[in-house]
Amino acid sequence: MNIELYRDYCLSKKGVTESIPFPKLPNVLVFKVKGKMFTATDIETFNGFSIKCVPETIEELRAQYDALQEPSYFSKKHWSNVVVDGSIPDNLLYEWLDISYNLVVAKLTKKERLELEAL
Repeated sequence: MNIELYRDYCLSKKGVTESIPFPKLPNVLVFKVKGKMFTATDIETFNGFSIKCVPETIEELRAQYDALQEPSYFSKKHWSNVVVDGSIPDNLLYEWLDISYNLVVAKLTKKERLELEAL
């Protein structure tokens, strides 16, 4: 996966916006659905990206995949950093992006979910 594929995939999801919201981190590109972040990456290096994860399975996945690491800035219980080093197949990276997106959508209000479905 490269940054163009990552960006295109994220933007292909319903209701997704992209921004660089952190003034002190001008290289961090964030993707949100209905204003809630589901992934972020450094656009200069694209050596990895952050995703939301299912808390009950996160430690097992980290043990299975060396490229899935504790995040630097987010809750390690809910987020992981995925190192893009070729050790994880792209289809699994896309699956993890889907899970991250779906976890955020599940936490939206009923009204927000209905608005998203209408898109």
